[in-house]
Amino acid sequence: MQKFMVLYLAPAAGMAEWMQKPETERKEEERKMKAEWDSWMAAHAAMIKETSAAGKTTRITKQGVTDAANDLMLYSIVEGDSAESIAELFKSHPHFGIPGASIEVMPVRPM
Repeated sequence: MQKFMVLYLAPAAGMAEWMQKPETERKEEERKMKAEWDSWMAAHAAMIKETSAAGKTTRITKQGVTDAANDLMLYSIVEGDSAESIAELFKSHPHFGIPGASIEVMPVRPM
């Protein structure tokens, strides 16, 4: 089995759109999405080695250190036979309930 990093992305515009929904409607959709997320993750638990939320971004360049923003919300480390087989499993992930959301899969290679 090979390890892969799975990135869960959501653009700021999609999150802003999500937050504009009436709170009762948004909370109900969040509850439903969390239940679907938990179910999906439990069904695929054998391949998922870690899932964590991404925090506030700090960008470091030769010019210095600044606050930054990107679309990364969460990441997982998973094991599977190929990027294609992992991608196929994630096609039905509840993360796509967020407007503009995407998921990226890439192999993790030792340095």
